[in-house]
Amino acid sequence: MKEKLSPFARRTSLRQLRAFGAYVRAGSISGAAETLGLTPPAVSQQLKLLEEALGRVPLTLRDREGVRPSEAGEEVLLALDRIEAALADCAAAVGALAGLERGSVAVGVVSTAKYWAPFALAAFQRSRPGVELKVRVGNRQQIVAALAGLELDLAIMGYPPEDQPLERATLGDHPHVIVAPPDHPRVGARGIPIGELAHERFLLREPGSGTRALLRRLLERAGIRPVSEELLLPGAAEIGSNETIKQAVMAGMGIALLSAHTVAAEVREGRLAVLDVEGLPIVRTWYLVRRRDRRILPAARALWEHLLREAASFLPTLPETPAAAADRRAAIG
Repeated sequence: MKEKLSPFARRTSLRQLRAFGAYVRAGSISGAAETLGLTPPAVSQQLKLLEEALGRVPLTLRDREGVRPSEAGEEVLLALDRIEAALADCAAAVGALAGLERGSVAVGVVSTAKYWAPFALAAFQRSRPGVELKVRVGNRQQIVAALAGLELDLAIMGYPPEDQPLERATLGDHPHVIVAPPDHPRVGARGIPIGELAHERFLLREPGSGTRALLRRLLERAGIRPVSEELLLPGAAEIGSNETIKQAVMAGMGIALLSAHTVAAEVREGRLAVLDVEGLPIVRTWYLVRRRDRRILPAARALWEHLLREAASFLPTLPETPAAAADRRAAIG
């Protein structure tokens, strides 16, 4: 039995939707026409037909900044994005079945995972050189947005969103520690209460970062209320990358809560020290996720299975703190 289509679905074409998308992006009928290789009257006709199919609901608004989509227009753009993604999936699936190509995989990696995930991806690339990997690195907020926009086949992250239909699998433990310069006066001290560090200058990632959110929860559990939504602690400084934070800590500018996987090399080399803080390390989990409503093609499935088997072997190990080493020697002796 044929599925009954809505009046809108019967009267709307992909050509109309693409004309609308081009119009919003270009900001003018002539710009959309140039993008699509059509005449301006042809674009205007497509936009008129689309609005008629929607009951003449206005799809755009015009202000001093130019053309922007209305609330209804945003819904149309979202539908267009989903249709384009579905068509791209279909083309890739047919191509793979026909043996015309080996496939490509769009992978999102939160910035904290960039210290180990590329090695796991490179191992997959060596085993399947015909598969093209398109890797996007960003903070948690950016990767979550890319998942929501159906732009990624898979993503590696530490805290998957709860408001998306995701399949998730565990890759391994993800510890977080507070690091300081090696000559910090609390290096070697045992069981430091987090409250005793509240006066320290903390170096923070930008809003949207998973480590910043984790520090906030750690402080709140200790009864330390943030100064404001933007500033967690007095004197805190916001720095936009883990690499810059590590360099700043080594230079003596402050201390930081970071993923142990981002600082393993510097701690091993003695350029950073891990403070023995009560309740730390906080051990979270690395996850591999994908949208359930996005078709997983053979290349993406192969990468999924590879990461489930091999990712844990690429996770860095953190040297013991002096206090932990002393406790272990005492237990043995």
